Amino acid sequence: MLPCPFKYITGIDCPGCGFQRSVIALIQGDLHKSFLFYPPAIPLLIFFTYGITGSFFNLDTQNHFVKKTGFMIVGTIILVSYCLKLYNLDHKVSI
Repeated sequence: MLPCPFKYITGIDCPGCGFQRSVIALIQGDLHKSFLFYPPAIPLLIFFTYGITGSFFNLDTQNHFVKKTGFMIVGTIILVSYCLKLYNLDHKVSI
């Protein structure tokens, strides 16, 4: 596993921390564990897959609506997940 340089320098998780473990759990077939490690992993992988296949097969050529919408949805999921992680971390430390 690759170490997170942001976490190494600052001591707090970055918005992508847990993605590697989540993908490994997903490859092993454990969806629940994958979701617990990093909730945005599955939507992010779907978005990447659509983006890569879309560039090969010229999908979503008109105004890139699906890509923009997917980007906003996945970005929101990442942001909410990260805020909840930081909120829970803060409550564990202060209690």
